[in-house]
Amino acid sequence: MILKDLNIVNYKNIAEASIAFCPRFNCFIGNNGVGKTNILDAVYHLSMCKSYFNLPDAQSIRHGEAFFVLEGMYERDGEDIDVYCGVKKGVKKVFKKNKKSYERLSDHIGLLPLVMISPADVILIDGASEERRRFIDGVISQCDKEYLQVLIRYNRVLAQRNSFLKEYAGMPIDADMLSVWDEQLADNGRVILERRLAFITELAEVFQVYYDRVALGREKVTLEYSTTIKENDYLQSLRGSFDRDRVLTYTTVGIHRDDITLSIEGYPVKRLGSQGQKKSFLTALKFAQFAYLAQQKGVKPLLLLDDIFDKLDADRVSQIIRIVSEENFGQVFITDTNRGHIDEILRLHAIDYKIFKVDQGVISDFKF
Repeated sequence: MILKDLNIVNYKNIAEASIAFCPRFNCFIGNNGVGKTNILDAVYHLSMCKSYFNLPDAQSIRHGEAFFVLEGMYERDGEDIDVYCGVKKGVKKVFKKNKKSYERLSDHIGLLPLVMISPADVILIDGASEERRRFIDGVISQCDKEYLQVLIRYNRVLAQRNSFLKEYAGMPIDADMLSVWDEQLADNGRVILERRLAFITELAEVFQVYYDRVALGREKVTLEYSTTIKENDYLQSLRGSFDRDRVLTYTTVGIHRDDITLSIEGYPVKRLGSQGQKKSFLTALKFAQFAYLAQQKGVKPLLLLDDIFDKLDADRVSQIIRIVSEENFGQVFITDTNRGHIDEILRLHAIDYKIFKVDQGVISDFKF
């Protein structure tokens, strides 16, 4: 699968741009803060119906304007697919595939699989458990429509149960009053928990392989899923937390409280990992995500590498380029501040590539 052309109007600091891409490597060179990441975010938006940085749509509209438009022409399995996204202040977002609007944005997720690696990913290590759950859910949802719908149902029921606990805070209630929500949470939660456990088991093995390659075999890393559900009995775990839930006025056990334990050499990478180790960890994790999506979807996802070379030594940088230049990977988009640096690496690996200059939101082909 490749993105052939991208048109941007009023997206963040980009007033207008039309870009024709190379089927393999596309490199955006420019100083920090000129809009390189915004191009990758526009590509991400067309795949995932939202900004990579979880911004409200209105905040992605260029300052002083009332709307933004993104349109991409893709080729997947020999078929051209036109994807359009239009956002206007105060109006519902319009998302179209081949000129036909989606009734639900969730129907689009998974059509154009994509993996993005960004400096912001460090939140997966340093941030709260919510960030790691969002990562899991985002990957699985690109492959499993049922999972996404079950997750939506679970979150709706969870909100209702929490609302009830808050409404009756300090008042006498018994466990039976929560039974309707408990049963629905358990039914949906079991499906989500089973799918997450299977995903992490499959991801962990590939992750170790990629980490060995990125870090040149220097450390042992692990991913482990940690759940609040005791003895695999979802309903009993909910009932067992009744007294605590009533005091705290929210649901304290369930898949919405689960986490992934990330370790290097048996120690939490959050506490002991260096900046370089964390970046290698995240890069290997995203490469494992790429391999998982490629296997599940039957196409090579787009790969977006935003400022990937910062805080990595030359050996690891060269190794990452060597990995993504292999036939397992497809179209790649890279941002960097140093044209000579990226030019030299790509030429060394004899990769087909195209370089673009970015300056204050203006994108142009680099003249050789």
